[in-house]
Amino acid sequence: MTDIATERARNAAPRRGLASRVVTYYKQVVAELRKVVWPTRPQLVTYTIVSIVFVSTMVAIVAGLDYVFTKGVLAIFG
Repeated sequence: MTDIATERARNAAPRRGLASRVVTYYKQVVAELRKVVWPTRPQLVTYTIVSIVFVSTMVAIVAGLDYVFTKGVLAIFG
């Protein structure tokens, strides 16, 4: 925003109380959550399985590399 726009915004809206801002925040959160397209149960199950498989694969890769590097370091440095 430009300096003029910032100054106008400051002067235009008087400061509201904390309670009013909290209520407005929660109203906006609820309004946004109503716009969300929630997954169906089969989609949720599929996404969960894919996530668990992916994380398990990554854990196996990191564990394998850790094992290989540990053996390598112990072989080099005893």
